[in-house]
Amino acid sequence: MKKITSLLSAMIITANLALLVLVYTIPASAQFDEWIQITDGLYGGNVSCLAIDPSATSTVYSGTWGGGVFKSTDGGSDWTEINTGLTNTNVWALAINPDTTSTVYAGTNGGGGFKSTDGGSNWTEINTGLTNTNVYALAINPDTTSTIYAGTYGGVFKSTDAAINWSAINTGLTNTYVCALAINPDTTSTVYAGTFGGGVFKSTDGGSNWTEINTGLTNMNVRALAINPDTTSTVYAGTYYNGGVFKSTDGGSNWTEINTGLTNAYVFALAINPDTTSTVYAGIKGGVFKSTDGGSNWAAMNTGLQPYTDVKALAINPDTTSTVYAGTGSSGVFKSTDGGSNWTAINTGLTNASVLTLAINPDTSTMLYAGTYVGVFKSTDGGSNWTAISTGLTNMHIKTFAINRDTTSTVYAGTFGGGVFKSTDGGSNWTVINTGLTNMGVWALAINPDTTSTVYTGTNGGGVFKSTNGGSDWTVINTGLTNMYVYALAINPDTTSTVYAGTFVGGGVFKSTDGGSNWTEINTGLTNMNVRALAINPDTTSTVYAGTSGGVFKSTDGGSNWTAINTGLTNTNVRALAINPGATSTVYAGTWGGGVSKSTDGGSNWTAINTGLTNNDIMSLAINPDTTSTVYAGTYGRGVFKYIPSTPVEIEDRPLLPEGFAISQNYPNPFKNSTMFTYSISKPGLVELVIHSYSGQYITTLVSVQQDEGSYSINWNTTDIAPSVYFYTLKVDGLELVKKAIRIK
Repeated sequence: MKKITSLLSAMIITANLALLVLVYTIPASAQFDEWIQITDGLYGGNVSCLAIDPSATSTVYSGTWGGGVFKSTDGGSDWTEINTGLTNTNVWALAINPDTTSTVYAGTNGGGGFKSTDGGSNWTEINTGLTNTNVYALAINPDTTSTIYAGTYGGVFKSTDAAINWSAINTGLTNTYVCALAINPDTTSTVYAGTFGGGVFKSTDGGSNWTEINTGLTNMNVRALAINPDTTSTVYAGTYYNGGVFKSTDGGSNWTEINTGLTNAYVFALAINPDTTSTVYAGIKGGVFKSTDGGSNWAAMNTGLQPYTDVKALAINPDTTSTVYAGTGSSGVFKSTDGGSNWTAINTGLTNASVLTLAINPDTSTMLYAGTYVGVFKSTDGGSNWTAISTGLTNMHIKTFAINRDTTSTVYAGTFGGGVFKSTDGGSNWTVINTGLTNMGVWALAINPDTTSTVYTGTNGGGVFKSTNGGSDWTVINTGLTNMYVYALAINPDTTSTVYAGTFVGGGVFKSTDGGSNWTEINTGLTNMNVRALAINPDTTSTVYAGTSGGVFKSTDGGSNWTAINTGLTNTNVRALAINPGATSTVYAGTWGGGVSKSTDGGSNWTAINTGLTNNDIMSLAINPDTTSTVYAGTYGRGVFKYIPSTPVEIEDRPLLPEGFAISQNYPNPFKNSTMFTYSISKPGLVELVIHSYSGQYITTLVSVQQDEGSYSINWNTTDIAPSVYFYTLKVDGLELVKKAIRIK
């Protein structure tokens, strides 16, 4: 039978002609390019809120920025994403109905409120009457649990019918940026609202009227509120912008600053031990503090927490109050079982990691490195599985990588606050190499491809440093460099003494032609000076691209002149650039909020390629040097995605299925751990249902049996199958139909 080249995903349309053989073709415009999330083992992320089920305290919910809601039923040991129906995954607030704990509410940034009545398995939008959908706080009346309050950027809203309908209740509320809510558990008509810029407001009639209560409150940016459950006239307020914690013992009429021992006064969260109410925890910009005397004195409790950790959420187990959970702004969830003295990361299954940088081993292109806020992760199978490799790293905030292309087991990692680390065994062990490096905020690294012992580092405020001995010693090289915020570096591979530095905070691009000894500003035509990314065409090295907060610029004369090339680029906040080394007119741009765009004509025109990309905040890009159509994207809050392009596969012409034979689209699709296939046959026959990979590799046979006329369903369990595009083929007495299924992580 004659062979043709076709995409396996072509659907063979059911025909009324039995046993008719057709030659079918796919239009050139037909594309099935997909992004697939690949995060197995890549855990952590930005946790905005936490909630513990009061009836089953091993059940914990985590609300994340960009990743939606995760649930653990074993005290945080394992997490599962529970986002079915949750159309906005930037979750700021969670609240559990104390009477019916399977009812959970989620407040999102821009998507309003959502409700689940089955413990988070399914969510429904609940925004009727909610005219502001930026929900930062939720509070449920413990006496009448159908009464709920929502704090939004547009004030306070109240529902008395379990969130079916909402009404604005802002009389007297002169600041409507509400970040925190608290209900007096003894007198539930008394409600407190913490605002950003307006201090604290109080209502004694269930929100109908509000009164400002700021006497003694010297900082009006209130991010957190907590009421002593034993003495409900005692209220704590956590403030931002160096305000610290304030306490009132008269229901908010008067406030007193209580910051003794609190060395960082940027407060995100507060929690009171319900058994010993003089014990209070504060989550701050930099860790956790604890007071055992009602806030009079504070002590840092950060053993086991990552350095520079912003603790945005706290939750105390009401049954075992020495067990405390901390949700962090970048490092996922931590747990303490000794009242905060020691913390352990509990992020298995929490696929909300932010990947700030990616690097691919040039010799073994299935080996990838991902830099996150919680250290380094490595994959040896093209991203299907990841393993943390952070032994020796004393700073886990990884901003950039560089791999020695001569000895690819040698890897450099630049950190924010910890300087540079080096591994000579492929990341298994790391050693700090900061001698002479006077600025520890490392944003960029570049290795001279000719002399790989020469390494450059760009820093946040310290300019450029150079090492000629593989990082053992560093020397500052800033002559002529008038902006010290160097976020990007690029070396001309043909003339390696030519180095480019992209600077932020308005500095633009600088160039050195003598290995960094002297720098010259080269900004002619560069109308946006905030440069985060640089890329040099390896074939024509006078062609340089700069990614800025104002789009992409291109120079064809080594940076002497720049031209904006943004046609089709719908988002111009460019964070990453990558050039296809096999076809250098193909360029990718990763943007903050707009996903990934691709140009096949050297940047003259761009097209968004975001199918399957569930997070459009792109932090990093990397191209497989062997299979250059395969692209990886690191995101803020959703880990790594892999771009799978259309793959031509040689298959035979197939006879079309006669009328009465059909297979439905698998459900769900995309799917995670399992999916269902449903098909029907109009007469008895030998039925087979076979799965192949997107490249045509055989995976498994789900059905191979003689069946009678009728409809059938079968489930495919894919817990051991890598996220990717798969194709399923229904075969009936030699006739075939092919469809596509997408597994995501």
